[in-house]
Amino acid sequence: MADKQVNKKARKRKDAKDNEPQEKDEATKEEYTIAKWMRKNIPIKKTKFLNHTVEYFTANKAIDKLMDSPWTQPKKGSEEALFTTRESVVHVLDNMLRHKFFHRARKIAVAESELKSKKKKDKEPKEDTNEGKEKETPAASEKDTDKSKKEETATAAESSQAEGDKADTKVEDKRKKKQESEKKRRKIRLDMHLEQRIVDASDAYVWIYEPTPYYNYIFGFLVVVAVIAVCLFPLWPSTVRQGVYYLSLVAAGFLVFILALTVIRMIVFGVVWGLTFGKHHFWLLPNLTEDVGFTASFWPLYKYEYKPGESSIKESEEDNSNEVSKGNSSKGDTTSQQTTTPATAPDHSETESEGSQPSQTGKDFEMVEKEEIEQ
Repeated sequence: MADKQVNKKARKRKDAKDNEPQEKDEATKEEYTIAKWMRKNIPIKKTKFLNHTVEYFTANKAIDKLMDSPWTQPKKGSEEALFTTRESVVHVLDNMLRHKFFHRARKIAVAESELKSKKKKDKEPKEDTNEGKEKETPAASEKDTDKSKKEETATAAESSQAEGDKADTKVEDKRKKKQESEKKRRKIRLDMHLEQRIVDASDAYVWIYEPTPYYNYIFGFLVVVAVIAVCLFPLWPSTVRQGVYYLSLVAAGFLVFILALTVIRMIVFGVVWGLTFGKHHFWLLPNLTEDVGFTASFWPLYKYEYKPGESSIKESEEDNSNEVSKGNSSKGDTTSQQTTTPATAPDHSETESEGSQPSQTGKDFEMVEKEEIEQ
């Protein structure tokens, strides 16, 4: 019986201890003021942390700034200052870390191979979208090649003069590359650190605390005032109530006008598309239903596109191929005529070259074919 009574008393003591109110370890007002000061004065960097952009700071820089803060001087009522040594700053920051103002993170350097792979992935969809634009007809491609050949011959003379300048520019380019390489810093990303404590080093600490800006309080106050004013609508003056009534009618009419425009533009597009068997696409106010600004949704006024069918595309390709074949045959005839011309030049060639005028490009040279040079 005595043992049972002892056990009952022990249980009652345990229950009394469990029912006692536990003191919550909450952040103090001073810690909030220090956090606000740190957010304003300590330099912050941005990077990726678990696929989210976060802001972080380094511990040694934060301690350096806090050693020059107002808390290094004693207050009027206290004898000692809050921050006297770097260890005291570390102690306060450690308490703030426990109160979840920020947390410690581990720096991981991003390899160049990962950056290159990301760039390639970003370029691939762009190349896919530009495939249709890069398709050209054979006739246009040959014209472009002829133009490129002419440009190459014109730039050949200029390149000979620019070789001397290239030697000087190479030295400057090397210097610029060195400076750029020095400026480039290795990109890093962050990951959670297992040891959550403050270390006076270049470790990263990610901000969790975000102070509420002052304009949020202003907007909240205005919302409360607007709600109270709407509730007091029956007490408004008659002229003000009548003005609000007319404004509501204007807003309703504008919405009806927008809905009517969307229906009309769909009807016009359907009629044009049906009469032309899908070849002509005509849109009134094409940006009306797009995710753009208010003024941009009403501009341009219309958009017209012609989309021929597959049969017409094939016919155009066949016509282009026929033109190319004709052009090649004519080129073959001209080359055969050039080969039949006599190789010997007249005696007046020297006098003609001396009396020849400088070219329009500003360089004293002549366009000569390869066959004449070989002869």
